[in-house]
Amino acid sequence: MPLYDTNQIKIYNTLSGEKEVFKPITAGHIGMYVCGPTVYSNVHLGNVRTFMSFDMIFRYFKHLGYKVRYVRNITDAGHLENDGDVGEDKITKKARLEAIEPMEIVQRYTVDFHNVLNTFNFLPPSIEPTATGHIIEQIELIEAIINNGFAYVVNGSVYFDVHKYNESNEYGILSKRKLEDLIHNTRALDGQSDKKNPQDFALWKKAEPSHIMRWPSPWSDGFPGWHLECTAMSTKYLGEQFDIHGGGMDLKFPHHECEIAQNQAAKGQDPVKYWMHTNMLEMNGARMSKSTGNYINPAELLSGKNDKMSKGYNPMVIRFFMMQASYKSVLDLTDDGLLAAEKGFNRLMEAIGLIGNLKSSSTSTYNVSEWKQRCYDAMNDDFNTPILIATLFDAAKFINQVKDGSATVTKDDLELLKQTIEAFTFDILGLVNVSKEDSGRDKLTSAVEILINLRKEARLNKDFALSDKIRDQLAEAGIQLNDSREGTTFTTN
Repeated sequence: MPLYDTNQIKIYNTLSGEKEVFKPITAGHIGMYVCGPTVYSNVHLGNVRTFMSFDMIFRYFKHLGYKVRYVRNITDAGHLENDGDVGEDKITKKARLEAIEPMEIVQRYTVDFHNVLNTFNFLPPSIEPTATGHIIEQIELIEAIINNGFAYVVNGSVYFDVHKYNESNEYGILSKRKLEDLIHNTRALDGQSDKKNPQDFALWKKAEPSHIMRWPSPWSDGFPGWHLECTAMSTKYLGEQFDIHGGGMDLKFPHHECEIAQNQAAKGQDPVKYWMHTNMLEMNGARMSKSTGNYINPAELLSGKNDKMSKGYNPMVIRFFMMQASYKSVLDLTDDGLLAAEKGFNRLMEAIGLIGNLKSSSTSTYNVSEWKQRCYDAMNDDFNTPILIATLFDAAKFINQVKDGSATVTKDDLELLKQTIEAFTFDILGLVNVSKEDSGRDKLTSAVEILINLRKEARLNKDFALSDKIRDQLAEAGIQLNDSREGTTFTTN
C-alpha cells in the first residue's frame, strides 16, 4: 500500500484562501507546474527560496509514492521590463548591452541557475520547457482566445480584452482584486494607445525593427506575451486541468491572474485545482533590493565575501535555515539567524551520526512510532517544515539520552528511528550530511568555483585583464588554477 493512502495532506489554496484536503485529479498521480526564472541575470536568493520550497514539496510527494510530473519552465523570451507590455525584453536588453546574441545570455544564466540549484541539492524537475521552444503552442492558444471573442488585434499586436472577459468571468478571482478598483487606480501610460483599456494585456507583441528576438505569426513578426508562455507550457505537459500551480507571491498578480483568464478564455475552465504561493525573503528586516544596497546573492552568501554577514555559510546550512520557516511566511535573512541555523544543523547531523553506535535494550523509554506519526502530521499540515524540524530535534535529544545512558531503545525502535529520521532529513528536507571537518573545505570549494565561473565569463566577454587578475590573486592566496580542455580545476599550496 503506498504511503499516500494513509496520509491525508492539507494544502493552503490561494484561490479559496483556505486549507483544503488535497485530492489529485488522477489517483496516485500529481501534475505540478512552477514558474521558473527569466534567465537574464544570476538567480537571486528569493528565487532560490521559492524553488527550494517546491523542491521540498516535490520530494514529499515522491516519498509518499505519488508519480509526480513536475514542470518548471525557463523564460527565455517575452518578459518585458517592469513585468508590463511596454519597454524592452529583459534578455534582449542584456544582450544589447553586452553586444552578444540573446541566446548567449540565455545559456549563460541558465547554466548559472542550474549550478546554484545543484549547490543547494535540488532535484531536477521532470520537464524543463523553454518559452522559445513553444511558440507554435502559444500561437494556437492565441487563435483560440481570439475565436472565442476575448482578444483583439491592433497593428500586429494581440491584446486580451479584460473587460469583455469580466462580463462572463471574474478577473481578479485569485488576487481578490476587483476590476472596478483596477480601473480606478490605473494611470495612462505611454505606449499603451493600441489597447482598448489599460487593464488589457498583451498576448502577442509586434516586434519593432530593432527588436532582436522575433518569430512569424498570423499577426506580425513578433514575440509572445509573458503570461501566455506559462499557460501554453503548463497545459501542454499537464493537461487542460492539473493539480498544483506554484510560484512566488509576487507572481499572483498579474501573472497568475492572467493565466487563469487565458485558460478560461481558451478552454472554458480553471486550469488549476490548487494554487500555492511562497512568501518573500527579506534581509535584516527590510525588503531585499539592489537599488537600496540591502541585497546579497547566493555566491556572496556562500563565499562570505560581502559586508552583510560575518562569514560564508555552507549551502546545507542555508537550506536548513530556509526550511525552518513555513513557505507561506516572510523569512528574514540575518547573520544571527544563519549562525543559529548552523549550530542547529550541526547538532542534528551529530545526532544522526550517533545512531549507528547506540546500544539497543529490551525496552524503549520513548514512543518512536508516535514520534514518526508526528513527523508525517507536520508535513501533512501544508508542509509544515518548522514543526517537522522541531520534531526531528525531539528525536535528536532522545538519541543523546540513549548515548548517555539516561534512556533506552529496543532494536526494532532503533531501526525505525534511523529509517525515519534519515528519510525526513535527507530525502524530504533535502539536506546533506556535511561534517564540521568537511565544511571548511566545502566553503573554499564553493568560493573558488564561483571565482572560476566569474573568470570564465570575463574571458567570454574578452575582459582578459579581469581574467588574469582573478587568476593572479588566487595564486597569491595559495590557490593555483589549472586550465584544460575539460575545464578549470584548482589546487591549494
